[in-house]
Amino acid sequence: MGSTYGTEFRVTTFGESHGVALGCVIDGCPAGLAVSADDIQTALDRRRPGASGADGKVNAAVTARKEPDRVEILSGIFEGKTTGSPIAMEIRNTSQHSADYSNLARVFRPGHADYTYDIKYDGHRDYRGGGRSSGRETCARVAAGAVAQKFLAEKGVRITAYTIRAAGVSVTQRDLSQIEQNSMRAPDNKSAEIMEQKIEALRAQGDSAGGVIECVVRGCPAGLGEPVFDKLDAELAKAMLSIGAVKGFEIGDGFAAADSFGSANNDIMRCMSDTGDDCRPVFETNHSGGVLGGISSGSEIIFRVAVKPVPSIFQAQRTVEKLADGTYRDTTLEIKGRHDVCLCPRIVPVVEAMSAIVLADMFLRAGK
Repeated sequence: MGSTYGTEFRVTTFGESHGVALGCVIDGCPAGLAVSADDIQTALDRRRPGASGADGKVNAAVTARKEPDRVEILSGIFEGKTTGSPIAMEIRNTSQHSADYSNLARVFRPGHADYTYDIKYDGHRDYRGGGRSSGRETCARVAAGAVAQKFLAEKGVRITAYTIRAAGVSVTQRDLSQIEQNSMRAPDNKSAEIMEQKIEALRAQGDSAGGVIECVVRGCPAGLGEPVFDKLDAELAKAMLSIGAVKGFEIGDGFAAADSFGSANNDIMRCMSDTGDDCRPVFETNHSGGVLGGISSGSEIIFRVAVKPVPSIFQAQRTVEKLADGTYRDTTLEIKGRHDVCLCPRIVPVVEAMSAIVLADMFLRAGK
């Protein structure tokens, strides 16, 4: 339970951080969509650990774990086109250092899902690297998202995510051409450099940082989303909050709307004519973030997610150990292994992937 998302475009992920492989199965993808292994690999290369910045330097924010994340398409794509049958993809793990986690079989890492998984599954959990709760699971989402993005591209929909805040440093501009020019995937090279400096200092201190990612969807038509419980913004929120490190979601003005007034927050509408003979409604502003009543308005969809600091820090922390008889005792833990310092640059492609999966599902639910 809980490993499948979607109604028409359904994605199931499987695998653990230090298991043999991770992967996904996509059911409901229309036939005839042009998809290649290179399309999937390009998306995975943006998410994979050990990635360097655009300048070739080692990215201070990410783990030193070196995984090639090579995708293998097992079914559902033939001669470069989807067949309409389930698409299965697998990514093998090749750089596991499971011995780094041998001390975590009974000790719960602060900020991780160790304790909650242990309680839910009565002690039956893969503790190596977090197992199923590891951020490594997102490589399967990115693979599925690459297929969804190919589907959306045919509809004229483009999704772009980027870091707007990390380690307490915010961008001062949004130049989307700069996103892939720095290791933080920020639309502001100068601010990204300051972020990197602060993150490098945190790494030296054995600490970590969080941040905020913004996502913009262009070309989405009006009318996507279902009434009441399956609202487009509700589905986007669910998808984003399913990403392990994401702890907050806001769309449009978000929480800032709480301090606004109706006269300022309402998006004024007017008619626009392209030919002089017809008129279509357009919005002068976009405080709603492109969604009204849970249904897309035709404006750009804009939302942000809050990413918590990486919980695996290289400092001694007080925690609890579970003993063989099922009782607990206080202990101190020093985490080993290879860990990110700030997750934002690697979560950017995950946010794009999950957005694509949601929108692909909504398109198909609307029969478009």
